Amino acid sequence: MSASLARRLKAIAPILARSASSQSSAVQALLQKNASDVVITFAMRSPMGKAKKGQLKDVPVDELLSELLRASLEKTKLDPAKIDDIAVGTCHPPSPLYISRAAALAAGIPDSVPISTINRLCSSGLMAIRSIAHSIQAGDAEIGLALGVESMTLHPRPTPMLSEGVAKTTKANDAVQPMGWTSEMVAEAYGISREKQDHYALISHTRAAEALQRGFFNDEILPIKLSDKILAQDDTVRPGVTAQSLAGLKPVFPQWGPATTTAGNASGVGDGAGLVLLMRRDRAEKEGMEILGKWIGSAVVGVEPKLMGVGPIKAIPAVLERFGLEKEDVDIFEINEAFASQFAYCVETLDIPIEKINPNGGSIALTHPLGLTGVRQAITGLSELRRRNESVLCTSMCVGSGMGAAAIFINEARR
Repeated sequence: MSASLARRLKAIAPILARSASSQSSAVQALLQKNASDVVITFAMRSPMGKAKKGQLKDVPVDELLSELLRASLEKTKLDPAKIDDIAVGTCHPPSPLYISRAAALAAGIPDSVPISTINRLCSSGLMAIRSIAHSIQAGDAEIGLALGVESMTLHPRPTPMLSEGVAKTTKANDAVQPMGWTSEMVAEAYGISREKQDHYALISHTRAAEALQRGFFNDEILPIKLSDKILAQDDTVRPGVTAQSLAGLKPVFPQWGPATTTAGNASGVGDGAGLVLLMRRDRAEKEGMEILGKWIGSAVVGVEPKLMGVGPIKAIPAVLERFGLEKEDVDIFEINEAFASQFAYCVETLDIPIEKINPNGGSIALTHPLGLTGVRQAITGLSELRRRNESVLCTSMCVGSGMGAAAIFINEARR
C-alpha cells in the first residue's frame, strides 16, 4: 500500500465508521422508502477519452450514444418498449435532437419512445436526470432514461456572437467569454495562488491514479464496442503527476489576469457518454430491477458571469436547505473541478473536509466532457457510496455563463 493511500484511508476512517444512529432526522426521512419514489436501477458510463488524441476522438456522438444504449439495454434486459421517455444532456453537437433520436432508433428503441435534449452547459447531464425524475414525479412517465454525452473533439465550444447592442451590457458580454478567462477572474478576485491551485490539482491527479490502479472505475464503466474494439478503460488519467511536474507547466492563458491556469490544474477536454435508468419504486419492484439509489432533488442558481466558477458555493447550500440537510449529513460530495482556481475557492469557502470531496479524483484528472459530467458525477458518487456502504451523495458543478447546480442522491445498495 502506498504511503499516500494509507494517509487517505486513515483520513476517511472516521467517516467510514459513522453509524446509522448518528444520522440526522433529515437523513432518516430521506432514507424512507415509498412506492412513488424515483429510484435508479442502472447507472454506468462509457470509458472517457482525451479530446483530439484519445480513444474516442473519431467516434461521432450518434454512434457513441447508440452503442451505449445498446449495451445498457443488453445489460439490464429491459424491454425498450417499456421506456416512457428519454432525455439527453449535451451541449455542442449540431442538431442534437435529431442525432439523439437516430441513435436511440439504431439501438433498437421503438419509434413510440419520445426523446428530448437539454443544454445547460456543464450541468446538462444533471438536467437530463432531473427532467426524467420530474416527469416520473408528475406521473407523466414511470420508466425513463437520462443520458449525458459530449465529443469535445468533434464539437468544440463555438464562439458565441452577440449583437452590438447586447454586448454593450458588461455582464452580458462576460457571460459569453471563454471559460479560461473566468478561471483567471476567480483567481484574481479571490487571490487564489498558482501554488494553491497546483496543490488541489495534485490531490485530484493522485486520487484518480490510485482509483485507476485499484480498479474502482471498473464498477462504473460499461465496456462498449466501437470500430471492432472493446473499450473498457479511461485513457484520460495521468499517473505519475507530481508537484514538481505541475509547477513546471506554463500558463495556458497568459493574456488574462494572473495567468495561473495550466494544463495540469484545469479540467481535461474529453469525450464520453453515460446513462442512468430511473423509474418509480413500485415499477422497479414489479420489473424485478435491483434498486441502486434514489433521486431526492436539485437546485439551480445564477451567479455573476465573470465569476462563473463560484456556482457550487450558492448551489450546494440551496439544495441542502431545500431538504433540511446540513453539510455534515452528506457522505460524499462530487464537485466538478472545472479549474483548480474555482475548485479551491469553493472547497475552502464551503468549509467541507477534502476527504469527503471527489475521493477518486475529479475533472482535473478524469476530464470534463460537458454534457456527460452531470451524469458521470452521479454514477461515480453512487459507486463510491456502495463501496463505502454510506448513504448520501451531493453533486455540484459550476455552469458556463454564470450558474451553479447541485443535487442530492441516496444510495440504496447498502449492505
